[in-house]
Amino acid sequence: MHDRILGFVGLLLSAFYIWQASLIETSFISDPVGPKTFPIIIGAVLAISSLVILILPDENPIWPGLGRLAEIGVAFAVMIAYTYLLPAIGFVGATILASAYLAWRLGAKPLQSGLAGLFISFGIYGVFHLVLGLSLAKGPLGF
Repeated sequence: MHDRILGFVGLLLSAFYIWQASLIETSFISDPVGPKTFPIIIGAVLAISSLVILILPDENPIWPGLGRLAEIGVAFAVMIAYTYLLPAIGFVGATILASAYLAWRLGAKPLQSGLAGLFISFGIYGVFHLVLGLSLAKGPLGF
């Protein structure tokens, strides 16, 4: 029953998200893809995932313990802090910190998580900024 409630809430959230993305105004000078495309894709993925949860609910879900829920809460707080760090230290710096922490919490050793943060950050920067030409938050070093 809880799975179906979550699926329904996710479906409502995806509809709201896609609707809000459709309201993004575009200027007459914009790239062929436009600023609406990526948010609409995210909303569509959320809608598909929610439909799967609605149609195929887990019969016997195993809920995480209190310690694991606290870890999820801290990871959520890290993602909120990430949004505040973006304008202050830029995309690359904020992404290094957030992805290194999350890699560490997923089981990587500290050195491995630091390297993962570097590779993830510069990899995403390369794809989105250098290849696709999208503008990302610039930090004190200009990237």
